[in-house]
Amino acid sequence: MQFKLRLLVFLIVAFSCKAYAQVCTGSLGDPVFIFDFGSGNTPKFPTTDYKYVTAVCPQDGEYGVAKSVIGCYGNTWNSIMKDHTGNDGYMMVVNADNIANKEFFSKATTADGTNVGVLCENTTYEFSAYILNVVRPDLIDYIKPKITFVITTLTGDIIKQSPPIEIPETTDPAGWQKYGVFFTTRAGVNAVIVKMINNAPGGKGNDFVMDDIAFRPCIPDVVPIGFSTDASGAPKNQCADVDGSYTIKAVPPSGYDFVWQQNINGAGWVDISEPTPALTRKFPAGSAAGVYQYRLGVAKAGNLSTQNCRVYSNAVSININAVPSPAALQPQTVCQGDVLTLSASGGTTYEWTGPNLPPTSQNPVVIPNIDMANAGLYHVKVISAAGCSTILPVTVNVNARPVVTASTAMSAVCKGSSTQLTATSVTANSYKWEPSTGLSDPDIANPVATPLVNTHYTVTVTNAQGCKGTAGVDIVVKPLPEADAGSDKVIFEGQSVRLNGAAGGSVGNYSWSPASSLDDPYSLTPLASPTDDVTYTLTVNSANNCDLATSQVFVRVYKKIVVSNSFSPNNDGINDLWNIEALITYPESELSVYDRNGQQVFFSRGYSKPWDGRRNGADLPTGTYYYVIDLKNGTSKLKGWVLVIR
Repeated sequence: MQFKLRLLVFLIVAFSCKAYAQVCTGSLGDPVFIFDFGSGNTPKFPTTDYKYVTAVCPQDGEYGVAKSVIGCYGNTWNSIMKDHTGNDGYMMVVNADNIANKEFFSKATTADGTNVGVLCENTTYEFSAYILNVVRPDLIDYIKPKITFVITTLTGDIIKQSPPIEIPETTDPAGWQKYGVFFTTRAGVNAVIVKMINNAPGGKGNDFVMDDIAFRPCIPDVVPIGFSTDASGAPKNQCADVDGSYTIKAVPPSGYDFVWQQNINGAGWVDISEPTPALTRKFPAGSAAGVYQYRLGVAKAGNLSTQNCRVYSNAVSININAVPSPAALQPQTVCQGDVLTLSASGGTTYEWTGPNLPPTSQNPVVIPNIDMANAGLYHVKVISAAGCSTILPVTVNVNARPVVTASTAMSAVCKGSSTQLTATSVTANSYKWEPSTGLSDPDIANPVATPLVNTHYTVTVTNAQGCKGTAGVDIVVKPLPEADAGSDKVIFEGQSVRLNGAAGGSVGNYSWSPASSLDDPYSLTPLASPTDDVTYTLTVNSANNCDLATSQVFVRVYKKIVVSNSFSPNNDGINDLWNIEALITYPESELSVYDRNGQQVFFSRGYSKPWDGRRNGADLPTGTYYYVIDLKNGTSKLKGWVLVIR
């Protein structure tokens, strides 16, 4: 596969990097021109004989202007992610023409649109560019670019020409290198033409990217400057609230005129009137914050007034750093025992001091359980990243908490009983008891408490400064006895029934009354054998002196029904009526008598008048009759027979 990709050369200012060929290794001036192929959304295009294409990977004899080069020719090219300066800029991508020694960049150093020269006579200039071979170094037999930098007069006479410079492969896709040539103008020469020629053919390799083409004055020697106290030229830093004075010294080269320049906050370099090689600058307290840069410009005698003839020293900086101006801290008032938090802003670091506070860089400062000894004046030093500082005061007031005690008339009460709570505090403005359940009024000093369960009551008192104090008291609730005599009972006279009593809660002892007809009145389940209706009362006494509990059970005792099985209604005064013993005690009872055929011959409710053996006033014949007695008390009906004898 043919390996192709060529980067076209564009102009850009470049201070000396690692030097190749004949680049100037001394001091450089501001560019006469710089070509950087544009940035953002505005590319710039060079003057060249190569064909421009929009493709990322141009063919032989073509060039493109791109911000990155990725994935060309089966990845035989390195991936170039950004241009030389990395400023979202463009670079020229060149795929060499098959014809060797082809000129691919040309520019005259004349004023734009005219043929007027902008150079000075007898002045040295550098013509350079940053170039990067895009072919990967592991590929074999690929052609390397060979670039010649040529400087001619406007009529084409060669003034200076570099030897062909071979651009090596590199494993570093960001390994841009500076290449170029420098020369000295002759008398009468104030404009030249600069060119670049690719001496190698294309076809297999000879692909490169180019950026930041520049033409600028230079001198072979370095023109260093430095502070009188520090020749290294390292920046000086001063806070705006202090005085400072700085002397910058330079040694201009022999045969050169010089002028000092300053650049404030990047606004641009301007000449300043200081005719000596030692420049003194004073910055009294209150000077405007900013970056103040200084450099020395030199030019051959008589050429200093022309900017394109000057060469400049390194620049030194004096940084006047602003003093932090944080917001004032407001006084703080806290209650004794609270957490105090002090916080400042507007700096990168902080130093706090205060009463009983060891110096600390913590911010915010958190002081738990603050005491009266912590009241007073605190200070914080707010320090910027440049080390400039401002000290702020803040007053902390600590109010005492109210002292409160809590008590109760009784620490233990029977369930349902009450006791009075009392809070005592000399400085209290208000009271608040919690929980409020069972309290007559939770917002007074001495509420009446009627708790249903064991309760811890807490009273919070607040003084006039809003500080709070608390105290607590425990109330034990003693359980009451519980009594349950069970459900009512029904028996017939002569029967017995077991009472089903139960006791709960606080139980000391228990008993039944009346005790008569009970086998054990001190048992919860005594056997009762009453002869008449009776109400029994179960009394349970508390084990903790909390009153007693009672419960009653009613036992209904029905009289025993005695039914004779014969009577003789013959008016002899003996056994003339059918007397049923105790039936009259059941006033709601019903008695029915039937003959052999099931015909009812007698009915009575309450049995207030015994049966005389008649039916509707007529005697019934001797015989057996059948009866049914319903006592109407929920008991089973009584059934049987009776013999009527005449």
